[in-house]
Amino acid sequence: MDLYRAHVLVCCGTGCTSSQSPRIISNFEEQLADNKISNEVKVVKTGCFGLCAEGPIVVVYPEGVMYFRVTPEDVSEIVSEHLVKGRFVTRLMTVSHEEKATHAQNVEESDFFKKQLRVALKNCGVINPELIEEYIAHDGYTALGTILTEKVAPLDVIDMIKKSGLRGRGGGGFPTGLKWEFAAKQQNDQKYVCCNADEGDPGAFMDRSILEGDPHAIVEAMAIAAYAIGATQGYVYVRAEYPIAVQRLQLAIDQAREYGLVGKNIFDSGFDFDIDIRLGAGAFVCGEETALMRSIEGKRGNPTPRPPFPAVKGLFGKPTILNNVETYANIPTIIRNGPEWFAGLGTEKSKGTKVFALGGKVNNVGLVEIPMGTTVREIVYDIGGGIPGGKAFKSVQTGGPSGGCIPASLLDVPIDYDNLIAAGSMMGSGGMIVMDEDTCMVDIAKFFLEFTVEESCGKCAPCRIGTTRMLEMLDKITSGNGTMEDIDNLERIAVSIKEGSLCALGQTAPNPILSTLKHFREEYIEHVTEKKCRCGVCKELTTYYIIPDLCKKCGLCAKRCPVDCISGVLGKEPYVIDSSKCIKCGACEQACKFKAIIRK
Repeated sequence: MDLYRAHVLVCCGTGCTSSQSPRIISNFEEQLADNKISNEVKVVKTGCFGLCAEGPIVVVYPEGVMYFRVTPEDVSEIVSEHLVKGRFVTRLMTVSHEEKATHAQNVEESDFFKKQLRVALKNCGVINPELIEEYIAHDGYTALGTILTEKVAPLDVIDMIKKSGLRGRGGGGFPTGLKWEFAAKQQNDQKYVCCNADEGDPGAFMDRSILEGDPHAIVEAMAIAAYAIGATQGYVYVRAEYPIAVQRLQLAIDQAREYGLVGKNIFDSGFDFDIDIRLGAGAFVCGEETALMRSIEGKRGNPTPRPPFPAVKGLFGKPTILNNVETYANIPTIIRNGPEWFAGLGTEKSKGTKVFALGGKVNNVGLVEIPMGTTVREIVYDIGGGIPGGKAFKSVQTGGPSGGCIPASLLDVPIDYDNLIAAGSMMGSGGMIVMDEDTCMVDIAKFFLEFTVEESCGKCAPCRIGTTRMLEMLDKITSGNGTMEDIDNLERIAVSIKEGSLCALGQTAPNPILSTLKHFREEYIEHVTEKKCRCGVCKELTTYYIIPDLCKKCGLCAKRCPVDCISGVLGKEPYVIDSSKCIKCGACEQACKFKAIIRK
């Protein structure tokens, strides 16, 4: 085995790849060769480190120094200064919202990582996901090997998962071990293990990052699940828009087959199991388990009534278990460390950790994994670095279109399945979108409902018709034509849709509306009674003004206006906007460098 004095880890997740990380790797290899230290320093392609807002990211070990927003042109300086002379390149060690370098020490000591605990993400940003040897070197496949070589009974494996308290990380949080137990009890000539990697929530990229950074963990976990329930075939349903994830997952399956870790007679145990990939076309409804299975079968991805549940009659009419990527990513570590270890993390009813895709109005946009019970405040301010521009926190939306909006009054509520539901939201797959004082909550509800209407399969009337009617009412309210009766009808129809829809997509579609009505009802009333959007977001309710005392009489706003509704005398008189002609495009506000133009 070759030994190196330093390792240079370069993020090659989707975000950093789009920002030229492959070229950064190529430049590192060239510069190391030019400096004749290629035999001393190893360049490693890794998955996502998590701090996506600051990518591309490069980490140099053994120091653990993290460099942010690295460009291909920065590589020569990192090599000559850090790797040759031993001096840190401090200008690349500062995150964009901080004034000085704070990450000079080990990566884990940075503010972004201090309160995180990586279980599902343990190998992301640590290993080269395209080399099975690196996964094995980090205890990969030891859980599967232990189970098969020591002939652990399938029901004992299920008992370990039940004792761990692991709940599904893809939606409602159903106990994973219980789901496996239901399938194991079914007597059938064929059973299936499926992985939901469809991940259709806006702003969510947890599953994609795990597949890109640690695909072998999913392969190993699915094999363990198959052994536990008596299955011989697995399918990973992944959206085609994830090309890097698909490529690395297929490579992992091929490597596992070559090593005898997937296929016939694994570990000489007599256990057979193989995995195939099926690509989804991007339909949000195919994240629902029965619709996903219909899609794998080659049929239209429509939900079907339950019962029977998939554990009894699922894919091709056979007993099937379906878990999402993050759920599977926990399995090998639970087996290796023991269920008691995992059960010791989190809260009484929500064990372990949860991965969130943190986005929106927050400084440290990225991927975080926190113990259950961590508060929203800790995620937004301690890990997320707070709100850009020092603006006030207003709400956080969890669970994607199926979730709801949590207000500032609940910032200190510990995050777990039950607390989020009580707040009018849900865990979902793990999207977490932060909103500041400039966010209109009526507009946010409309945004998510537009998505749901577009993605509804149309099979059941409550979802197909009800969501469309609600969107029409929101259009009326945000355009200044709404009535108080519309608000009441909005709430009434939302409750009816929750109770009458066929699948979880329809049942949870009203959540963004119900949660914003619960916590931000005054904004709906303002839109109706005062014809006012306090945040200046809803165009029909917004008026642009020029503050005379701040106007520099430069005329930039008038030059930018596409309809010539701004008048004034250059250098002599403040400019004025004719509201009757204004189309509210916002071009003037963008053009003004002196913040003299405001929206009301």
